[in-house]
Amino acid sequence: MMAKKPPKPAPRRIFQERSKITALPLYFEGFLLVKRSEYQEYKHYWTELRGTTLFFYTDKKSTIYVDKLDIIDLTCLADQNSTEKNCAKFTLVLPKEEVHLKTENTESGEEWRGFILTVTELSVPLHVSLLPGQVIRLHEVLEREKKRRTEIERLPCSSSEKEKEPIEDYVDLLNPMPACFYAVSRREATEMLEKNPSLGNMILRPGSDSRNYSITIRQEIDLPRIKHYKVMSVGQNYTIDLEKPVYDPLGICLRPRIHHRRQEREVEEKSTYCMK
Repeated sequence: MMAKKPPKPAPRRIFQERSKITALPLYFEGFLLVKRSEYQEYKHYWTELRGTTLFFYTDKKSTIYVDKLDIIDLTCLADQNSTEKNCAKFTLVLPKEEVHLKTENTESGEEWRGFILTVTELSVPLHVSLLPGQVIRLHEVLEREKKRRTEIERLPCSSSEKEKEPIEDYVDLLNPMPACFYAVSRREATEMLEKNPSLGNMILRPGSDSRNYSITIRQEIDLPRIKHYKVMSVGQNYTIDLEKPVYDPLGICLRPRIHHRRQEREVEEKSTYCMK
């Protein structure tokens, strides 16, 4: 196997901005093609493996992630046969969903498989084809992850719950995203609102500049119509970019579109809180 240069990390300034979002250690990063249950096709993301969580960014320079995936409860990592040359495909089987991943080349696929299995199984896999230097990196990551888990267990309260949801407790406080946020395109947002109007009539999505956001609304006045607006993040509020800015507390006129899986998770979290 020929030595392959690892993907260049994000610029230092970008790395520092992302580190403000989460205290989870960065173990590996690179491009991944991702297909989750709500996606119609693969999405191309710059991906970071921090702790046992995958953070997805629209590109290498984005400072705000558009999606994340906790893989601590990974059941298995299943390889897929691919007809594409120099391409690796595998599936992350989790208790509540299966996530399909595809890499740009087989070497990158082996690295991703190695790092994912190392942090979830807490052991370096023997069945991955990696160079000696890459295997050394896996052992280093293994020691760091074991140390992180040990420190979490020493915390005085609810350590097991924090390990199950390693970023929910502090990431969303520093970088709150509404449940109606989806990493979808303008066309996909339109299709989602038209297909399931009962789930809500508003979707917040990434803007074209990767820094701000856009909002897609389905209104029923005379006939159903779809409108798109640019949205600016102002403190804890979102300002719709009109000639006269609108601050809407999301009352009766707008209903955020929330996927049933997110609703179930919120109900579970509320139930857990009430039982304490």
